[in-house]
Amino acid sequence: MRVLYLLNISNPDRLSADSGWIFADLLAPALVDAGAEVTVAAPAAAGDARCDFHQTRVPGTKYRARFSADIDELVALIRAERPDVVVANQVEEAPAIRTALLEAGSDALLAGYCHYLPFSFADGGQLLLDPSLNDAGLGRPVLLAFAAGLAACDRVMVHSSTAAAWVSAAAARMTVDLGDRLRVVPAPRDERLVRDPAAQPAADGAIGVYNHRLYAHYGTGQFVDLARSLVASGTVRLRVMDLFGRRRDERKGLDDSPEKMREKLAALPRVQVVSDGGDRVRYRNLLAGARFGIAPFRPGCPWSMSVIDCQGMGLPVISPKLGWLAEHIDPELCFTTTREAVALAERLATDDEFHAVYAKRAHASTADFAPALVAARYLEAIS
Repeated sequence: MRVLYLLNISNPDRLSADSGWIFADLLAPALVDAGAEVTVAAPAAAGDARCDFHQTRVPGTKYRARFSADIDELVALIRAERPDVVVANQVEEAPAIRTALLEAGSDALLAGYCHYLPFSFADGGQLLLDPSLNDAGLGRPVLLAFAAGLAACDRVMVHSSTAAAWVSAAAARMTVDLGDRLRVVPAPRDERLVRDPAAQPAADGAIGVYNHRLYAHYGTGQFVDLARSLVASGTVRLRVMDLFGRRRDERKGLDDSPEKMREKLAALPRVQVVSDGGDRVRYRNLLAGARFGIAPFRPGCPWSMSVIDCQGMGLPVISPKLGWLAEHIDPELCFTTTREAVALAERLATDDEFHAVYAKRAHASTADFAPALVAARYLEAIS
C-alpha cells in the first residue's frame, strides 16, 4: 500500500511542540514496518530514512492551513506518487484534495484524520465553536469547512470514543451522513517516553508537572487559579513546561495568551517554568523528575498527547472531568472542584502506596498506544 500523508505543521520552529508532527514522526516508521510505502508531504520531514519526503510551504497561520490549499501542487504530487491512500491530517483540506484526485485521474482512497476538532459540546448538548479558531468570526466558516471535509472523505479517523461521538453528532447536525466511514485510531505513544514505575522509585520533591500548551483556550486561566491553591498548601511544587519558547510574530499576533499565561505562572511562588528547548531527552528528564501530572482544562479535548507522555512515564495524572480526559483517566483521579484537586495532589505527593497503585495504572493505560499496534489499526482503517 502506497500512503501519501499530507501534514500541516503549525509549529515549524519547535517541532517537539507540534503534536501533529510528533504523531506522523512516530507513525510513519511503524507503517513502513507493517509493509506500507509512505511519503510525507509537510513543511518538515517526519519519520525515518525509509519514508519519502516532499517539502511543502509553511501555511503561516492556522486559517491559511484550512483555506489555502494549492490544488495544482496537489495534482502534481498525486501524479508523481501514485498513492493508494491519501491521508489529510487537516480535514478542512479534504474537498481540495478530492478535487486534485479527480483532476489527477486517481482513484486513491481519501482518509481524513480529525487531529483537531473546531468545536465542542456543552453539557446540555449545545455545539460550541472553538474560540481558538473564531478570530474575526471565522469559527463558523471553519466549522462548515470541517463538515465539507467530512463529506469529502472515504474514511474519517478520530483519536477516541469521545471524539467519535462528538464528530458523529456534529456531522448529523450539519446533514453529513458518515455511514460506516468513521474509525477510532488513537495517536501512538512515544516509546522514548515510556518507563515502568515498578522498576524505580517515584521521584522525591512532590512536583506536579503541567506539560500542555499555555493557550487561554486550553483552560490555562483555570489552571493558574488551581496552581495558586496547590502551592498555597506548602506540600506541592509545580513544574510548568514552556513548550513553545519564542514564537513567530505571526502566531503571537493571532493569540498572545501563551506569553501572558507564562508570565502569570512564573510570578507564583513554588512554580518553576521550564523549557526543554525542543530536546526530547531533556523533556523526558523533566517528566521523570516529577511525581504526578495535571491535565488541561480544555473543554473540547478529544485527546492529549501530553497526558499520554506523563502516563507512559508512570506519572498519575489528575484531571477535570472533561471530554476524553473523563473517558481515559482513572475516575478516582478526576475532580470537579479545586478542593478535590488539591486533596488528590497532596495525597499523590505524600502517600507512596496510593501513588504506586495509580502510577502502575497510568503506565498500563498506554500499552495499546504502542506505535506498532496503532499502525496496525491505522492500516486496517484505511484498507
